[in-house]
Amino acid sequence: MSTIRKLVRDNRGFIAFMLLFALFRTAIADYNPIPSGSMHPNILEGDVVLVNRLAYQLKVPLTDIIVARLGEPRRGDIVTFSSPRDGTRLIKRVIGLPGDVVEMHGKRLSINGRAADYQAVGLAAEAAGVLALRMHEQTPGGRPHDVQWLDHRASIADFGPVTIPADHYLMLGDNRDNSADSRYIGLVRRDELIGRATRILVSADITGNWLPRFDRFGMSLYE
Repeated sequence: MSTIRKLVRDNRGFIAFMLLFALFRTAIADYNPIPSGSMHPNILEGDVVLVNRLAYQLKVPLTDIIVARLGEPRRGDIVTFSSPRDGTRLIKRVIGLPGDVVEMHGKRLSINGRAADYQAVGLAAEAAGVLALRMHEQTPGGRPHDVQWLDHRASIADFGPVTIPADHYLMLGDNRDNSADSRYIGLVRRDELIGRATRILVSADITGNWLPRFDRFGMSLYE
């Protein structure tokens, strides 16, 4: 018996488990480690988020072939998707839906002619000791959530108006002055969506002391 055949025979249970785990991750549910601060203040570097891959569509395991649509993204959903620019997996918030007209001026969103409501929350520590202004944002028809801006960057966030075509979505990071989102990578096609992030599984302070942040374990990403 060849070495390879013996290796497979002796480890067939482990191999079967790994194959089933890979199928589960690519078709049903997945986890996504967060390496950057583009979703501050809601998702931090070192968070690992749970992603529901069946939220919007069923795909053939290990492929991007869509078998059936199972749901529609809502404004305010946090989603993972493949970047239309280079295929990198990203996590952002859905802001513009098909048919919407979206614009941002003076860092204030407007959707279909209706301006988002804002309420000051406070300050947050950003990279290199810079302080960011935290605001509570309520988009028309969307989920309320916190965002943050770096006050000294006056117009980096401005764009539009942009009309969202069918089966496309406009994504923004909650850290509005530090996010490579639709302002840079363009609109995201529906077939590029991976799934809907639902909660934080585990978390560690990877930019500091690497200790677990137990208060974030199991935390929902929605109010």
